[in-house]
Amino acid sequence: MIKTLKKFAIIIILSLVFIAMAIWLPDIAKRSSIVAWDYFKEMIIIMPPVFILMGLMEAWVPKDKIQKWLGNRSGIKGMAISFALGTLPTGPLYVAFPMASSLLKSGARVSNMIIFLGSWAALKIPQLIVEIKFLGIEFTSLRFILTIIALVLVGKLMEFLLRRKPDKEYVLPGEGN
Repeated sequence: MIKTLKKFAIIIILSLVFIAMAIWLPDIAKRSSIVAWDYFKEMIIIMPPVFILMGLMEAWVPKDKIQKWLGNRSGIKGMAISFALGTLPTGPLYVAFPMASSLLKSGARVSNMIIFLGSWAALKIPQLIVEIKFLGIEFTSLRFILTIIALVLVGKLMEFLLRRKPDKEYVLPGEGN
């Protein structure tokens, strides 16, 4: 019983918060339920094609190719591919997480997935064009370069930390598979 409660603790707490809001702050509860419903509808539309695309990618792109292009020995080429994969697509960041998970399971390097996710979040080409228009090329260029440096450093730090204290469910590719 306690194990089940721990498993669903976040859902239970959020439900209790929402019930309390509905009782004491009904206007806020109504607005938050509308926002939650809108996000739910968006995810229902977006996520099935993402999962289909992930399945096709796993079927069409052999695991050894992913390990070669994005794995531990991919070097700068793997970083560049991860960067390109992250900057080209448009769409919400939550679409990228299942893709990164799938690539990790296929042998992609952690630092490359950090670069992929960070590029998706902060370096999309349409976003950069708008940023140049409003903030100027100098500011955008500096932010772009600093973001790339930060993503590479954070990726390397994550790999270092995962090697020192690996997650029980996750082992770095090539270290126990």
